[in-house]
Amino acid sequence: MLNMKKGFALLMSGVLSLSLMACGNDAQVGSAGSNGKVVVSGKNFSEQDILVHVISSLIEEKTDLTVERKPFLGGSQLVHSALLKGDVDIYPEYTGTAWISILKEENVSDPEETYNKTKAAYEEQFGLTWLEPLGFNNTYTLSMRADHAEELGIETISDLAKHAPNLTMGATQEFLERPDGYKGLQEVYEGLVFQSTKGLDPGLTYGAVKDGAVDVNDAFSTDGRIPAFNLKSLEDDKNFFPPYYAAPVVRMDTLEAHPELRDVLNQLGGKLDETTMAELNAKVDLEGQKARDVAENWLKEQGLMQ
Repeated sequence: MLNMKKGFALLMSGVLSLSLMACGNDAQVGSAGSNGKVVVSGKNFSEQDILVHVISSLIEEKTDLTVERKPFLGGSQLVHSALLKGDVDIYPEYTGTAWISILKEENVSDPEETYNKTKAAYEEQFGLTWLEPLGFNNTYTLSMRADHAEELGIETISDLAKHAPNLTMGATQEFLERPDGYKGLQEVYEGLVFQSTKGLDPGLTYGAVKDGAVDVNDAFSTDGRIPAFNLKSLEDDKNFFPPYYAAPVVRMDTLEAHPELRDVLNQLGGKLDETTMAELNAKVDLEGQKARDVAENWLKEQGLMQ
C-alpha cells in the first residue's frame, strides 16, 4: 500500500513537472502566432497612451493584423516584464530608461551610442529589438513654478540643491526609486535632499506644483503642462539625465511571424519632434481629448492613415 502511494506521488510529481515546463515554455512565446493578433501596450501616462494608439492604429491601417490595445499597463518594469513573458508584443520605450533602469548600465550621454548599445543588449539578452526612433527626446527634468524659482534664484538643479532642505517634491513612486531618478540625482547633486517627498500618480504631479501642494516635481520635457501651468524646467547642469529617445520595442519572434511590422512601424521613424509631442500631450492633458483621437488625427496629418 505504501509502495502504491509512493508510486502515485511520483507519477503526480512528474505530471506537475511537465505541466510547469509547459507553462514555462508558453511564457516565452509571444502572442505572435495567435490568429494574426498582436498586443500593443504602454506605461501609465498620457504620452504613452498616445503612442500606443499611434502604433496600434498604424498597424491596423497598413496590415491585416488584429491589434489588442493595452494602454496604462503600469511602470517600466511591469511593461518590460509583460513583453518578456509574451503577454505584450510591442510597446514604446525610451533609450535612457532601458539603458539605466532595465539594463542597469552607466549613463552614456551620446544619443546614438545609447540607442545602439541598448538595441544590441536587448537582442542578445531578451530576444527583443528596437525599431527606428520616433524622433523626440523626452528627457526627465525637475520643474517648479516659474515665479517661485525666480524668487529663490533657481535656474539649475545645482541651485535647487541649495534650497532643497526647505522644499517638498512630488514625484511618481517609480522616479523616487529609479537609479536614473531621485536616488541617482542625490549622488550627482550634493545636498539634493528635500524636506519631504510625496509619491503621486504621474498625472497629478504638475497640478500639485501649480497649486502649491509641493514645490518641485519630476517632469517630462515634452509635457504640455510645463508651459501651460507656467512652470520652469530646471537645467540639468551636471548632465545627469541620459538621452530618452522613444522607439517601438518589439519581440523578435513577433517580427519573425509578421515581418511586415518592421517596415510599417519604421514609417514612424523621425516623424515626432519634442514640440509636436508636447502639443499632442497637451491635447489630452489640457483639452481633454481622447488619446486615440489625437493619435489618429496626427497619423492622418502625416498621410499615414486614411
